[in-house]
Amino acid sequence: MKKTFARWYDSDVGYSFRHSPVAMAAAFVAFVCIFCATFAGWIAPHNPYDLATLRSEDAFLPPAWVEAGSRRFILGTDDQGRDILSTLMYGARISLVVGIASVLLSMVVGVALGLLAGFRGGWIDTFLMRLCDVMLSFPTILVALLIAGVGRALFPNAQNTVAFGVLILAISLTKWVDYARTVRGSTMVERNKEYVQAARVTGVTPLRIMRKHVLPNVMGPVFVLATIQVATAIITEATLSFLGVGVPPTSPSLGTLISIGNQFLFSGEWWLSVFPGAALVLIVLSVNLVGDWLRDALNPRLQ
Repeated sequence: MKKTFARWYDSDVGYSFRHSPVAMAAAFVAFVCIFCATFAGWIAPHNPYDLATLRSEDAFLPPAWVEAGSRRFILGTDDQGRDILSTLMYGARISLVVGIASVLLSMVVGVALGLLAGFRGGWIDTFLMRLCDVMLSFPTILVALLIAGVGRALFPNAQNTVAFGVLILAISLTKWVDYARTVRGSTMVERNKEYVQAARVTGVTPLRIMRKHVLPNVMGPVFVLATIQVATAIITEATLSFLGVGVPPTSPSLGTLISIGNQFLFSGEWWLSVFPGAALVLIVLSVNLVGDWLRDALNPRLQ
């Protein structure tokens, strides 16, 4: 582990990271957000889903620094008396899980199809690229709304696991196209290089060539795209939850919290929507900045 970190630290990417204050700050913020979301059950000051601890007299308490606020609830409480800070930690965990899972699914499908299209060519390449063109003709949010709506109609009493699966599938359905087109272009360049030709001459099977030789050399742009698309997937999930077709209300994400807070925005309880919105912006901005740095660090033309 220490040797791996030492190699990365002394590499060009590590040097670029150490000399980029924006990347370091964004990575730190992203790490804090992910850490708080992952370990929300241990570090959150309250359990917002423990009904036994909720009291009606704690409802609509403003943040602690506002008059009538309580130091027990730093960011205030919602209409049910739940601590906003704790709710944000639990909600961010759901948003991150859905965002990362949908990106992983998109990446696996897109990389596999793009690698196949670029390496084999012919009618397989033509068919897959026309399929990508068809998918790109539909707005991402429209397809996600359609799949999520159909899934909720088919499974009206579904458990949270099924609901999360439908949401992840809805977000992934259009995102795989970007990976497929990116990997296809890189694969078409790599398949004509000498090391691939040498592997063919020595009798290596096409599947092994794609998996052992071509795939490692086309993953650089994929990692950059995946980093940036995590933020996009989180926003898509928040949008669907805001519209009421996202995660179940029993396990609200940041989008659901923003939607709930929006109902009380003009009645004076501004913190119900401002803090979830700020948390969403903070997560997305930090992930996007890390993705921008990674794109520049892995681009040899910008070295």
